[in-house]
Amino acid sequence: MDARDIIKRPVITEASTDLMSEKKYTFEVDTRATKTQVKYAVEEIFDVKVDKVNIMNYKGKFKRMGKHAGYTNKRRKAVVKLTTESNEIEFFEV
Repeated sequence: MDARDIIKRPVITEASTDLMSEKKYTFEVDTRATKTQVKYAVEEIFDVKVDKVNIMNYKGKFKRMGKHAGYTNKRRKAVVKLTTESNEIEFFEV
């Protein structure tokens, strides 16, 4: 898999913005991606040094539209912590 296939998009919420002061950045990643794949993808795309990766899985929610029912897409979220000597990711600058 290519690095751009692993990292789908950044997650920008109030909680994830607060984590940026601790050099922690949140991304939505491919559901099949491992921690090492996410680490190398972030290092390749943003040219930073990654210290630690935490990954969370989210099941799809059950939704109804009239008589039709189904599930939303399942997601996988990664919180990436950069090393202390690493540069900030400019994409997230407020």
